Amino acid sequence: MTASSTADAAFVEFERVQKSYDGESLVVKDLNLTIAKGEFLTMLGPSGSGKTTCLMMLAGFETATNGEIKLAGRPINSVPPHKRGIGMVFQNYALFPHMSVGENLAFPLEVRGIGKAEREAKILRALGMVQMEKFVNRRPAQLSGGQQQRIALARALVFDPALVLMDEPLGALDKQLREHMQFEIKRLHDQLGITVVYVTHDQGEALTMSDRVAVFNDGRIQQLAPPAELYERPKNSFVAQFIGENNKLPGTIESFDDDKAIVRLATGEAIDATPVNIRNKGQQTLVSIRPERVEFKPEMMPAGAHTIDAEVLEVIYMGDILRARLKVAGSNDFVMKYRNTIGQTKLVPGQSVRIGWHPADARALDVV
Repeated sequence: MTASSTADAAFVEFERVQKSYDGESLVVKDLNLTIAKGEFLTMLGPSGSGKTTCLMMLAGFETATNGEIKLAGRPINSVPPHKRGIGMVFQNYALFPHMSVGENLAFPLEVRGIGKAEREAKILRALGMVQMEKFVNRRPAQLSGGQQQRIALARALVFDPALVLMDEPLGALDKQLREHMQFEIKRLHDQLGITVVYVTHDQGEALTMSDRVAVFNDGRIQQLAPPAELYERPKNSFVAQFIGENNKLPGTIESFDDDKAIVRLATGEAIDATPVNIRNKGQQTLVSIRPERVEFKPEMMPAGAHTIDAEVLEVIYMGDILRARLKVAGSNDFVMKYRNTIGQTKLVPGQSVRIGWHPADARALDVV
């Protein structure tokens, strides 16, 4: 879905929200954020950026120092967590070890005064959503990590919440299981139409699952946009370097307008790039180019490509792709990725090669 962020569609609202733990420094700084009903929004950022604190304030486990949080138009700052009607999934599962799976799922229903017959129906329905019906009588210690996370997800969904919060829910799982669970969570989101606010520091997870991603750093949202826009059109240097892998070539701005900058690299070459937060001629910059946008075969070069000489320093086999580390314009850390296909030209260390990329794939970043 493409979620609207207009006030009319608002389901969750943060209005000038601040959070300080010591009364001096702000962990969250003047947060204004609107989340639409049915949206899957991910809060993404490095450790200490404020994303988990925002989630905990929404859940009611932390209190905002200033500002207001609303749910379905109702202020909830003073509403205790158990009365907010929000489902919650944690990284460590937070299952009761002395209870069976069925008893774990029954607990939030009992708290809400739901009768036994309805409880049993809801428990079976929730376990069916995560393909865990056969485990209703097991204890958490008898389940694998992936199975425990499925039960934690079922428990968050069992009372039909309109909003589910997830705090690094897949962080403890291995790569293959984590990727599988990403698709499972997204499938349930689409199937049930629930609103999900998801916290992670894993950019791949955020890009895979989200309708929109809020990139946090230093207590502020640096950019809020759909995944493709974040990747293709970052608004500042932090977002450009945090989302995806980047090559960075240092240089100086010779001229620029809104759409194009001419950058003189340290080795003397002049290249075109899209300016990102560039303000002054003569400003130092880093030219960013994604490794997958670099080509080395002439027939694969895009029209109007900028080309430059490179030396192959290292080639790493990664299965589906090959990753070459090159010396380019004085940098020894320039990376190019190319597909591992039958008949593919093999690069070897020490080889000289001419590489190229489309100027639109190069960005002149503000240096941070």
